[in-house]
Amino acid sequence: MASKLDQLRELLRTADGGNPVSAFIIPTEDAHMGEYPPDCDARRVFITGFTGSAGTAVVTDTEAACWTDGRYFLQAADQLEEGWTLMKHGTPECPEIEDWLVSKLPAGAAVGFDPWVHTVSGSEKLRGVLEREGLRLVPLASNPVDEVWGAARPAAPSGAVRLHALEWAGKAATEKLAELRAEMAKRGASALLVTALDEVAWLLNIRGADVDHNPVVLAYVLVEKEAATLFVDELKVGPEAAAALAAAGRVRSALARAATEAVAAGTRVWLDPGKVNAALRETAASAALTDADAPAPASARRGTPVALAKAIKNEAELAGMREAHLRDAVALVGFLRWLEAELVVNGRSFTEVEIDEHLTARRAAQPGFVTTSFDTIAGAGPNGAVIHYRAEPGSARTVDAGTLLLLDSGGQYDCGTTDITRTMHFGAPSEHERRSFTRVLKGHIALDRAVFPEGTPGAALDALARLPLWELGLNYRHGTGHGVGAALNVHEGPQSISSRLHITAGLRAGMICSNEPGYYEDGAFGIRIENLFAVVEAQTPFRFGGQAYLTADCLTFVPMQKKMMLKEDLTDLEVAWVNAYHARVYEKVAPRLDSEEDRAWLELACAPL
Repeated sequence: MASKLDQLRELLRTADGGNPVSAFIIPTEDAHMGEYPPDCDARRVFITGFTGSAGTAVVTDTEAACWTDGRYFLQAADQLEEGWTLMKHGTPECPEIEDWLVSKLPAGAAVGFDPWVHTVSGSEKLRGVLEREGLRLVPLASNPVDEVWGAARPAAPSGAVRLHALEWAGKAATEKLAELRAEMAKRGASALLVTALDEVAWLLNIRGADVDHNPVVLAYVLVEKEAATLFVDELKVGPEAAAALAAAGRVRSALARAATEAVAAGTRVWLDPGKVNAALRETAASAALTDADAPAPASARRGTPVALAKAIKNEAELAGMREAHLRDAVALVGFLRWLEAELVVNGRSFTEVEIDEHLTARRAAQPGFVTTSFDTIAGAGPNGAVIHYRAEPGSARTVDAGTLLLLDSGGQYDCGTTDITRTMHFGAPSEHERRSFTRVLKGHIALDRAVFPEGTPGAALDALARLPLWELGLNYRHGTGHGVGAALNVHEGPQSISSRLHITAGLRAGMICSNEPGYYEDGAFGIRIENLFAVVEAQTPFRFGGQAYLTADCLTFVPMQKKMMLKEDLTDLEVAWVNAYHARVYEKVAPRLDSEEDRAWLELACAPL
């Protein structure tokens, strides 16, 4: 039987209406541009074998290459199937995709793409570069990867839409829509198309289970002056959800036709070119071109206000996130106490998969638990250096008292979302491991203590967490912090604390971010320390220029292993931070513990350094 690549190349010979395309681009994204597509749309995973959340594959007549970032270099090298070349994006020797295509293809060659899985802005940028170099970017009527996949392709998800309680949402959908329409009026838009799944869920106070770990439903929303329409498989909408949604708008299933009708009727639709797929934009443009009365332009091209409104949590959302983290802390404390006893006292060992299963069971016992917020990363020894490692039965390493374990995990609760990383050793860690851990801790403390003007972009804070590592000539290949949704996606924008200078969204009070510096030695170990924090106003003696100053208010309350800390490498201020943090952990979590064993373990874990 022909390989997947051979089958795909055969299809590319007639992919453009019977004409050949010389290359085809396969991104991670689906039609909603989500970081984590549903299984039925995970085309890049299917064709390459690489399961990481970031990557773009390109196939030509003779080559197949997959680009990914530093979080996934080790994982991709291990997972990519035969015939694929790993492209380490961000390294000096790695070309950009468009430059690689120009170097590989003859003038006049066609590069195929599926317009449903590429953004408007991304496809236009790519088209501009290729056309300047004599190549053509060609939208295909269907995705040839789907034909290769055939009957083995998973079915589309069919989970029910559920309502997100007003207690944790803080605002009714009708109120959110009214505020959104006010923004639309300011911009001169009579309709706004929302395509990002977490934005749809937040705007209408609905949740679902269509994407693993992300409580979203596959849907779009078209918001007009007098109506809002949810486009979704109507079989997913039960009576309770239908009744609640009726107050906000209506439910339909045919988005493309509705968008065409709206534009043809003269509606000026607001689209976010960085989130809306090129196929939907083309639908709107075609409708405008075929109706002489349609205004020009038929769409307004700018980022929508939904992402920012979602990122700035209201008081109810913040309260829900704090509650979720305390429930999570109970689960983590019980788990860590149990794990230490089993490894040290009883001399047992567990596979990384068993570690994940035990921890998930502890979370599942907490009230309001829905699911995990991402695949647990339980990396023992050298697997900890695989930044987004996922243990698999049959290949998982064993964890015992002599193992350095990186444990990155999180939960989805009815009230909020958690994400926490702890690195621990229950035996005798080496001096180098402890020194590395302490450097990561120093960076974590520096970011936690930072005070900065409102509107500061995360890139301006990223170096604070890296400086202690830089002093030793060390670094890490991932961002320092990401936004987190309230009972929504564990990764959320528009804010980011990273070295990506093009992300200019400023930090605002009410945003929630992670603080997760790390250090990784390939083939040896990985270290990461992660808490979530809410951005809050700092109490400063002055307000220069009348501007507010902000700082971090920690949400995560689980001990950091003191055994891993070299006290002599910490300043007095940093030691005081550790002790104050652990005092808060004990104060907040101990009253929630039913087990005397857990409480005694927590007291010892939180004793002064």
